[in-house]
Amino acid sequence: MSKKIVTLLLSAFIMGSLFWSCTQPKNNQQKAADKGSVSFLELAQTRYTTKVYDATKKLSEDQINELAEILRLAPSSINSQPWQFVIIADQNLKSSLAEVSLGNASKVKGASHLVVFRGAKNLEKLEAQMKEYLSEGSLAFYTGRVKNDEEGVRQWIGRQVYISLGFFLAACADMGIDSTPMEGIDTAGYDKILNLGDDYQTLCVVAIGYRSPEDSNQPSITPKKRLSKEQVIKMM
Repeated sequence: MSKKIVTLLLSAFIMGSLFWSCTQPKNNQQKAADKGSVSFLELAQTRYTTKVYDATKKLSEDQINELAEILRLAPSSINSQPWQFVIIADQNLKSSLAEVSLGNASKVKGASHLVVFRGAKNLEKLEAQMKEYLSEGSLAFYTGRVKNDEEGVRQWIGRQVYISLGFFLAACADMGIDSTPMEGIDTAGYDKILNLGDDYQTLCVVAIGYRSPEDSNQPSITPKKRLSKEQVIKMM
């Protein structure tokens, strides 16, 4: 075999290998490398609560579908999942909800989407649902440690919803999406407008989208204010 043919075969093999590697799906580590390997600490340092949104910029359908799946996969105590998430894009519905959003009306109207975090209200239905997939040990924990009184159960449900809230905010930061968690709303007003029945009740909402350049709350304009490590962290 001539040297020229060997060279041609070797070049074809290399080009084929490069083409194959480029067509393979990327894992999370490769995706992180493509993004420049931004650490979670860097995300925490740059993430902030958006006060003013650019209403002309909208999240894509793929982004919303990814966030919906992230919410579905959120962790909870004993995998109880006592929640419902409502993702709203409709501008008319957002305008109606803005009217019961107190001082947060402009964020609700200006953001690309609004996500309503709702906790289980119908405890009988929640317990029947958990029996379908939880282990006997998990159910025993709920019955023996959680279900002492109705108010205690509702507080426990609220804590699970807030775990999903933190999970969601971190995901938004990782995806380069701005967000605004809000408790300052008329929750009963939200439930009345959404009209989704009485099995769940609104606890909080998150506006998501892209910040306006005029938003003075972004860290590049207003530095983040946090207590010192010594004040909030104890090493033992």
